[in-house]
Amino acid sequence: MRFMSRSGRERLDGAAQTIVPSNGAVRYDSVISIDSKAAPGVKFAIHRVSFGRRMELSRRVREISRKAEFLEASTELTEKIEANILAQEIDAMYLQWGLVKIEGLIIDGEVATAVQLLEKGPEDLTREIVGAIKEQCGLSETERKN
Repeated sequence: MRFMSRSGRERLDGAAQTIVPSNGAVRYDSVISIDSKAAPGVKFAIHRVSFGRRMELSRRVREISRKAEFLEASTELTEKIEANILAQEIDAMYLQWGLVKIEGLIIDGEVATAVQLLEKGPEDLTREIVGAIKEQCGLSETERKN
């Protein structure tokens, strides 16, 4: 799984992310806010990827990714199921690592957090947020599906 390479300009939802000068200084926002397509009225904020954050995520995901790839190559059903579970654990890591906040979503009477979203939230919104985080990491559509 090649998940940490990054080339070219940063992109999100097909739009190039640019650094805009402001008053002679370069302004860079380390967080991006996105309006959800899966849950209209919900807005979520994710971290933009920096050198240090990419390194941190790589360390977190490295071992689980290796094991998941090995199990996925197997012909045994139980090993393929285990690989699927590990892939979901990796997605949970991405979510906890990259999600800053969620606005407009209440889960069981409480403002939504990454943990609540994983445990009790709408799956389509969770997948949308994970996809946006992976896109920030520079993953292709095929790599994101893994």
